[in-house]
Amino acid sequence: MSAVLKPEASLRPMLAADLDAICRIEPTIFPYPWTRGNFDDSLKSGYSCWVYEHAGEVLGYAVLMMVLDEAHLLNISIAAPWQGKGYGRSLLAHVMDIARGHGALNMFLEVRPSNQAALGLYESMGFNEMAIRRGYYPAPNGREDAVLMGVAL
Repeated sequence: MSAVLKPEASLRPMLAADLDAICRIEPTIFPYPWTRGNFDDSLKSGYSCWVYEHAGEVLGYAVLMMVLDEAHLLNISIAAPWQGKGYGRSLLAHVMDIARGHGALNMFLEVRPSNQAALGLYESMGFNEMAIRRGYYPAPNGREDAVLMGVAL
């Protein structure tokens, strides 16, 4: 009897060809998703954009903007069927390493206070609450605050 190894998930730079898959995932996990134009602009601007894939299927992605010695995580997402399996943690660790490699001393991000899973992940990776950005996100009842979080790299 021989064992058949399953392909591992892998990280790679995002390509324009990935945008269809990304734009299918984004609205399934966010009530106010990024548009194709947001992702396209991020690629064209030279942001550090990454895709997590498994057997040719995009299961997650991240967009990181570098400004001098600071990194700002603009988007990090794992498709719903793949959440809770450690892929988000792995993707976050990867972009933190990328930021360090580009000389970032700190990384920042905003997160909805209602996104308890994301808050837990960020805190477990060393991020701390720094401030509240009032009315930062659109919400069904108007606006929702954002928690600004940061970590020293």
